[in-house]
Amino acid sequence: MLKRSLLLSLLLSAGSLQASEGAAPDLAKGKQIAETICAGCHSADGNSQLPANPKLAGQVPEYIYKQLREFKAEDGGQPARVNAVMNGMVMALSDEDMKGLAHYFASQTLQPEAAKNGETVEWGQKLWRAGDKSKGLPACAACHGPAGKGLPAQFPRLAGQFADYTEAQLRAFREGDRANDPAKMMQMVAIKMTDKEIKAVADFIAGLR
Repeated sequence: MLKRSLLLSLLLSAGSLQASEGAAPDLAKGKQIAETICAGCHSADGNSQLPANPKLAGQVPEYIYKQLREFKAEDGGQPARVNAVMNGMVMALSDEDMKGLAHYFASQTLQPEAAKNGETVEWGQKLWRAGDKSKGLPACAACHGPAGKGLPAQFPRLAGQFADYTEAQLRAFREGDRANDPAKMMQMVAIKMTDKEIKAVADFIAGLR
């Protein structure tokens, strides 16, 4: 089973979550981009109203920045994260644009979702807090924190996210449709999860505060 120390060392060695050094992020430019390019899917303040599109408000800025960079194809190659809509959206963004946008969304106040399935909340909580040792499934909280707030520059915030979106991403990691996680960490976790486990923990995550 992957231990927390191993997960941390793998991610830290990857070093890909850190934003580039340089001038301070331009939040004003980030706000402008959010209002003109991102608002249709994520809302101008990052509080998406569409379950298929993630809430970005209050997210770890380095995580947003990493995703934006990996949606963008370089030198005509395949982007690390393939999504027809997002690949097109980031095409014209510069590195500084992405940095400013990431920090702008991170500075916004999250309007969280809520858990909706009372029948699976205890099961979801167990998976979140303890995983399942019988099949080597680590606790989600080991990396994302007990309250799901994430770990700055390393692991994203999950608390309050749409259950539908979290479920879709776990399935994508499990099936290999999403593969931009450092050292295949999330793929190794998700491949051990059943559909019911994914649904239960995703719903629990939506209610985390």
